[in-house]
Amino acid sequence: MYRLSFRPLLFSLVMVFIFSSCKKTENIQPSTDIRFIDSFTTDLNNWVGDFADYPNDPIDIPQYQLTFAYSRLPVPLNTADGALKQSGINGSDDLFMFIKKKVSGLEPNRNYSVEIKVDFASNAAKNMIGVGGAPGESVYIKAGAVAIEPKKVLSSPENWYRMNIDKGNQSIGGIDMQVIGDFANGTDLNVYKIKQLSTATPLNVKSNQQGEIWLIIGTDSGFEGITTIYYNAIEVLIK
Repeated sequence: MYRLSFRPLLFSLVMVFIFSSCKKTENIQPSTDIRFIDSFTTDLNNWVGDFADYPNDPIDIPQYQLTFAYSRLPVPLNTADGALKQSGINGSDDLFMFIKKKVSGLEPNRNYSVEIKVDFASNAAKNMIGVGGAPGESVYIKAGAVAIEPKKVLSSPENWYRMNIDKGNQSIGGIDMQVIGDFANGTDLNVYKIKQLSTATPLNVKSNQQGEIWLIIGTDSGFEGITTIYYNAIEVLIK
């Protein structure tokens, strides 16, 4: 009697062990997603700034007052917080100010989807009137992800600096960048406020042979005045 009752019990215990082991194995699936947040606490976090859509004219260029630097947030915001400060006067009625960062360590020649969320400070009140367009709604924020380094190139014969990627133009996105919003701070005051924008749909990009992609964020302006933006945080999800 002892042997007859022991065998079914032993069989049940073995089966429970097998199923438990299988269940644990199925749950251990390491994620290949890459997520990071650059909050610029102490430095640029490897972001680089540049400008395009302006003439290569040594007389005109100083009038654009092009500036990119590590900074602190302006008052009345928390001036202890770091930021990327980028500024320029849109003398061409088409100035493109952008920041970029290389992401490495990816699988070579693989398709990725990229989501970007941006926190920035704007001092442009909503529904304002400005030369060429509104200082808020006519300054379009764009985001993109590409396999090559996005950079300005000298276009001839016009002798203007243009981008080597398709960013679109002002309110229109391009193959490589999408419009995610505008520079208006959502208030009736021309004081700096934090605004958050994100990609409505994931950006699709194929990594290069070195397993790299480039992220790019910028302002494409139709406002013929000065725009000074402070990037306070950038969150990226790559999967």
